[in-house]
Amino acid sequence: MTDLDGNPSVPEEVFHTTLTVVDFHQDTSGSTRDVHVLGTHTNLSAAKAFALMALVQLGYQPEDFATYSTKVDTPPEEWKHGDGVMVYAKAPRGQEFLVGLDTKPNTEGLPEGPNNVLQLPKGHDDMHYVLQNRTDYNQDKSGAFQTTEIQGCYVSRDDALAAAKATLAFDKDEYAQYDEREDEEAEGEWPFGEEVVVHAVAQTGENFTVAVKTV
Repeated sequence: MTDLDGNPSVPEEVFHTTLTVVDFHQDTSGSTRDVHVLGTHTNLSAAKAFALMALVQLGYQPEDFATYSTKVDTPPEEWKHGDGVMVYAKAPRGQEFLVGLDTKPNTEGLPEGPNNVLQLPKGHDDMHYVLQNRTDYNQDKSGAFQTTEIQGCYVSRDDALAAAKATLAFDKDEYAQYDEREDEEAEGEWPFGEEVVVHAVAQTGENFTVAVKTV
């Protein structure tokens, strides 16, 4: 879409599609999970259509799963997986796959490109996403009570890293523990995950991580 001057329109909001994999096969508590960003769209209908086909695009078929259901094909009163989840699937060995949508501001004011996706500047093919995970051990001592939100998406990895480090920094003195990764290249010295930039533990026991994922 273009504005009245013929320039690409700039959406105020964007719609991120995520895939959460909960590995009940390896960890029956449900605390072992990975969140992947699959794509970003500039309107909700395109994002929903993408989300509904995401597992198929990744090479899966509905019949590969012991359970496979979508929000659009399930009566609202029977959908138990949250408003933001579009697809729920459970593998025969117990892993759960949840494809969801996360609506957030257009962090960098990027214009809309073809096919309802953001138009990146020339020379850039990837986006860098900042994700914040919260694990509430007060709700579940195993660590299974987790939420993950996309805080923003950036063209520059340096900008994404700066944003990640700023996410919890305002209240850093209030945490019981606060760890910030200074050197991405250092190996064996950072125990919180390769993509994690900040790890914090609240006085109440909640754990937070802020990660940068490149897609």
